[in-house]
Amino acid sequence: MDDKRNSEAAAQPQPAEPRRIVVRDSRDGDVPAMLAIYLHHIRRGVEPGVDPGEFETPDTEDIKRRRKNMQKRKMPHIVAEEAGMVLGYAYAVPFRKRPAYRYAVKHSIYVHNDHLQRGVGRMLMSALIDSCAAAGFRQVIGYIDAANRASLALHERFGFRQVGYLPSIGYKFGHWTDTVMVQRSLGPGGTEPPQG
Repeated sequence: MDDKRNSEAAAQPQPAEPRRIVVRDSRDGDVPAMLAIYLHHIRRGVEPGVDPGEFETPDTEDIKRRRKNMQKRKMPHIVAEEAGMVLGYAYAVPFRKRPAYRYAVKHSIYVHNDHLQRGVGRMLMSALIDSCAAAGFRQVIGYIDAANRASLALHERFGFRQVGYLPSIGYKFGHWTDTVMVQRSLGPGGTEPPQG
């Protein structure tokens, strides 16, 4: 009887193993997917309706070159992928070129439009903060379109605070846009001098 139950249980279809989102360092092969995500966001932004001709858009080689530059400088450049598909990416660049600002970075996060509200941005943010802290950076800065409530909320959850507001700083999608500047300390932040 037990053998019959066991064979019936084995014959039942097993639930598919859930797909797992993995955050990892970006690779050259990720560049076309990253470019598609980026182009969607700059062409559509928070609101749809822009003429794509308004923007000078980068191409694959531009993105590859930027990525290699960041890697040479030991700056994080990561992707979130699921079953081989890039769902989003994030990176950090120097906040300013002068040596006094070498412990501060500016970051960007882009998530594929079809994968919003899945926690991809949260996973990328967490990994990016960890990578920046491990690299010895003390401050992370971001510039966010004031209309992008989801991004503002994500940054707030990760301890970023608003440190500036730039009204009517950009003109896109047929109207003036405001930008919110946010900042978060890493490690000891500004409470002690850097090592070395």
